[in-house]
Amino acid sequence: MANQIFALTTASVSELKKNPMGTVAAGEGFPVAILNRNEPAFYCVPAKAYEAMLDRLEDLELNAIADARQGQTIHRVKLDEI
Repeated sequence: MANQIFALTTASVSELKKNPMGTVAAGEGFPVAILNRNEPAFYCVPAKAYEAMLDRLEDLELNAIADARQGQTIHRVKLDEI
């Protein structure tokens, strides 16, 4: 069965065990697909890339909230009234 791999760089579980930091570095800042018997088992994602993904997901969630609220009545309130 064919599997789609969502990374430009791949490594085996054995390679990851031998040299974890080298495996991460091989991705040059991008995720590395870790293969088990030539099938993707998981993705090794560098911290900066993971943080960027989380920021992007948060932005998408906030945009969805804003889109859902579009057209609702806006109530202006002064800080002194709170």
